[in-house]
Parts: sequence; structure tokens; C-alpha cells
Amino acid sequence: MKKTAAFLLSGFLLTSAALNAVANDTKAPAKPDLLKGQATATQVCAACHTADGSRGTPANPILQGQHAEYLAKQLTEFKSGVRNNAIMKGMAATLSDEDIKNVAAFYASKQAKPGFAKNKDTVHLGEKIYRGGIADRSIPACASCHSPNGAGLPVQYPRLAGQHADYTEAQLNAFRAGTRTNNAQMTGVAAKMNDREIKAVSDYIAGLR
Repeated sequence: MKKTAAFLLSGFLLTSAALNAVANDTKAPAKPDLLKGQATATQVCAACHTADGSRGTPANPILQGQHAEYLAKQLTEFKSGVRNNAIMKGMAATLSDEDIKNVAAFYASKQAKPGFAKNKDTVHLGEKIYRGGIADRSIPACASCHSPNGAGLPVQYPRLAGQHADYTEAQLNAFRAGTRTNNAQMTGVAAKMNDREIKAVSDYIAGLR
């Protein structure tokens, strides 16, 4: 009887230990540290993107208000070389996974400021493409993935609203030319667009809010 009790107790203890190990392995990951993210932003990112990720040089993207998941994915892909950019690869190479998570969360925590479309001659074409696509070339509406107001969807699709037109245009051209290859869906879309359409929709996106 004593042997049976000891065996049952031993089994119970082993089961408890296993359950505790599983619980420890599956516990929620630590939340990003925004103060550490701000420090990284100031030390590494601010020269090109400004300290809060706001409206800096038009050739560089606005980061404030961008989804943390998207920013982390892009930094990780710059670091690994999946997304090709020599400057960003060098910058991302200095960041740990924790740094990336923290700085992405820091920029995502900032309130995005509105931008403006500048070319009144192409705004209707840009709106047509963004909201309705180009049916005869099977180009989907940008709004179908990035949402009608350009807010995007965390993890899946980046926020576009208010982004610099120059930057959006450059990225669409890079997808079309095959120099940016980290999104097959966007490569397929951009490949069907001409220069005027890319420029028009990029300018329209800058004014979304």
C-alpha cells in the first residue's frame, strides 16, 4: 500500500512539474519597453526619420503611427537581407530582437499627423485606383487591403495614410522593378501599373486621413 501511495505521489509530482514547465513556456511575452524604444529611436533612427518618426525628408518614410508588427517585420527583413537596402541593413544589424520590438512599439505609440495631396490634376485618378483599382488589368483597390482611410491592418498591411508621396512612389517603383522583393502581392500589383498611375495613387495616399 505504501509503495502504491509513493508511486502515485511521484506521478503527481512529475505531472505537476511538467504542467509548470508548459505554463512557463507558454506565458505571455514581455511587453515592449517604450522608454528603451525611444532611446533606440534617438540614437539610431532619428537622423533620417526624426526622433518621433514624424514628417522628415520625403524620401524617408514617416514611422509615427505605423503598426508595430509591420515595423518589426521590416527591420527584421532589413537585418536578414530579405529586404534590400544597404543603409537600413547596416542600421538594423546593430539592433537585437528586443531592440526591434521596443523601437517598433515606440513609433507605433505616436499619433500620426495628417498629410496632404499636392497634385489636383491627378487626385481623381489616384482616388479611382485607391478605392476601385483598375479592373481591366486586374489591379485590386488599395483600400481592399489597406482600408478605406489608409489605416491598414496590424500584422498584415501597413498604414498608408499621410505617408510621403515620394516614398510611396519609390516603393511602388521598386516593387515593379524587382529591387524590392519582400512582398509578392505588391510586386504583382505594381507590375501592372504605369508611371502616371503610381504617381497619382501615391499623391492621393498622402492626403488620406
